[in-house]
Amino acid sequence: MSQPASLPAVVETALSGLGYELVDLEFGQGRSRLLRVFIDQPSGIGLADCERVSRHLTQLFAVENIDYDRLEVSSPGLDRPLKKPADFVRFIGEQARVTLRAPVSGRRNFTGAIRAADELTVELDVEGQQVRLALANLDRARLVPQL
Repeated sequence: MSQPASLPAVVETALSGLGYELVDLEFGQGRSRLLRVFIDQPSGIGLADCERVSRHLTQLFAVENIDYDRLEVSSPGLDRPLKKPADFVRFIGEQARVTLRAPVSGRRNFTGAIRAADELTVELDVEGQQVRLALANLDRARLVPQL
């Protein structure tokens, strides 16, 4: 049994068939082969959703010969990661914290409201100024929880 290179594609296809979105996938290497799957849907994620996806993926992984020790399925949390261009589009108007690989105007960290996004860039309103950032330069991006 092994982990196929297409594991994210297999999981994403299975989740979309169930009406869920794959937000992130983490697969531990070495001795700890913990497989973490973060899911979302517009109405939010509850315990029943996690149980449903866990049962489905357990069966799928047995059929696909995907080797793992433990499976965890959960919501992305209030500080949801933003990974794909569609994530930024979906959360226009929300606050995001972005860390860049290479500095822009001497800065690597930006926090502001998402104003626009496309396949290549995201535009944030940072302290009253519009900042356009290349998605290819993003190291991490997360929503800022609004409490």
